[in-house]
Amino acid sequence: MKIVIIGATGFIGSRLFSFLDKEEYDLTVVTRHVESAREQLGDHAEFCQWDGEKSEELDKIFKDAWAVINLAGESLSGGRWTEARKERILQSRLNTTHAVVEAINRSEIKPRVLLQASAIGYYGSQPQRILDEDSAAGNNFLAQVTRQWEAATAGLDASVRLVILRTGIVLGTEGGALPQMAMPFRFGVGGRIGSGKQWFSWIHLDDEVRAIQFLLEHKEASGAYNLTAPEPVKMKDVAKELARVLHRPNWLHIPKSLIRLVMGQMGDEMLLASQKVVPKRLEEEGFSFHFEDFRLALTNIYNS
Repeated sequence: MKIVIIGATGFIGSRLFSFLDKEEYDLTVVTRHVESAREQLGDHAEFCQWDGEKSEELDKIFKDAWAVINLAGESLSGGRWTEARKERILQSRLNTTHAVVEAINRSEIKPRVLLQASAIGYYGSQPQRILDEDSAAGNNFLAQVTRQWEAATAGLDASVRLVILRTGIVLGTEGGALPQMAMPFRFGVGGRIGSGKQWFSWIHLDDEVRAIQFLLEHKEASGAYNLTAPEPVKMKDVAKELARVLHRPNWLHIPKSLIRLVMGQMGDEMLLASQKVVPKRLEEEGFSFHFEDFRLALTNIYNS
């Protein structure tokens, strides 16, 4: 089966590529920089160049594809959220998704499924609620971005199965939030962020890619799915477990005011927001997590 992956050189995408490659799928990587992508991922795929905007350039790439997985989007953590940067974050997601949908709709023989990236930022900060796929969207910047991101798939041909991947905080040492969160502990100045009572909804990188494969192959799966572990934890427990696994002290308290002063809106929405998200639909449809417990997940990540 030919699987087209857009965003295969990112933190999640590169692990997904390796995982699907071992499962002997026929993989096509769509990237802006073919040579660097080939150096990173190896020669076990076809590599196609695309600027991320012109949908017509995808027509030949999507030919005979069984599935398209779109993980593309500018990183949220690449710097302070200026107005210009927020616009790039939004447009990088909308432009790619619109182009993918248009190209699929033009295909004479359409892919069976589109797996489209999204995020639990969709729910905003709702500390008093357990959030599943039926929960209402929030209204902060990340919620607005993800609502528009998901809405960009609205025109997809009805014959194509659509799966929305609302991903939580993905844990791994090669990227994502964990290395940044661990850095203060490595220097002996780790501790809880804000009150420590905010909920942290996470998923081990291995479970993330396993869940994507599950939804790829599970022909009854469609609509939005929360890709988070079944047991969210409080931020104070995140600090405690990071200190334990890194053998470093856990003593510093970083107040909300300092986070907001240094990071602005990004700190407010990414570190101080509280989301108790559960993977209701994944579990109902039979997916089994390898890492449900945060302590065991961190132990596996740092001892592997």
